[in-house]
Amino acid sequence: MKCIDFDSHFADFAAQWMKDHKGEYRNYDAMEADLPRVYMAFLNMPVSWLDGLTPGSYFTQYEDPKVLVDWLADYCRQEVPVPEMLLEQIQTVGRPCEKRLVALLKDEAGNVPQDAKMTAIGLLRDLESTMPKMLYISWQVNRQADDELADNAIESLKEMGKAAVQPMLEALKNANPAGQEALLDVLVNYPGNEQVFKLALRLFEENPKRRALFASYLAKLGDDRALPALMAAAKDDKCGYIDFIELRSAIEQLGGEAPEKEFYDDAEYQALHRMEDAQN
Repeated sequence: MKCIDFDSHFADFAAQWMKDHKGEYRNYDAMEADLPRVYMAFLNMPVSWLDGLTPGSYFTQYEDPKVLVDWLADYCRQEVPVPEMLLEQIQTVGRPCEKRLVALLKDEAGNVPQDAKMTAIGLLRDLESTMPKMLYISWQVNRQADDELADNAIESLKEMGKAAVQPMLEALKNANPAGQEALLDVLVNYPGNEQVFKLALRLFEENPKRRALFASYLAKLGDDRALPALMAAAKDDKCGYIDFIELRSAIEQLGGEAPEKEFYDDAEYQALHRMEDAQN
């Protein structure tokens, strides 16, 4: 299918519109504020470069999931901006597009660009699909610490709710450290599992530079067995102000009483209060 650059056509349309209507605007800000109305005019105007169709209706003539999803991938391969109208049509067709979107995500031959996969994950999330659940979990098991695709998938796993919890628990023991942390970010929202609690506590104790994050996880899990470790970290002379705030919050949420500490000489404390003073 032909990948038409709708963004370029809209830029030309908007430039001509502003030229024709410049007397109607007081300044550039007024022009910019009117762009949504200009865009609607663009969407609803029949144009010769679409054989008389309007940009807003062009993709509605296609309902085949394979055509629509493969078209998305082609746009990304050719590095042409993906039209919002194409994404809207995929969402309108809805459930029939799920299998094709998941098939696109499963490509391991390098035929599908990363940005196409990122867009597919977003579309599946908008469709509230749980079909890619196991695929998303498998991506976490041997993931890299920095992995945009796996991070995007984690956001979808969060939205899938309890349906994804049991398979994530089963994958946890086989996951590498980065994968365990990613899965933990979801699983802490479902307290009561001993494996999850032990992992959160271990990561808290092994990562003193990331205490705030893991303290927040322990607070979510609601298990007061974490209090001794949290209290010890809060009393540590090396504990900075920002970490202490999160530690204190976790301790109090678990029913404990945080130690009293002063941070007047702490660089983080001073920087934060300078910001507050500047705002006031």
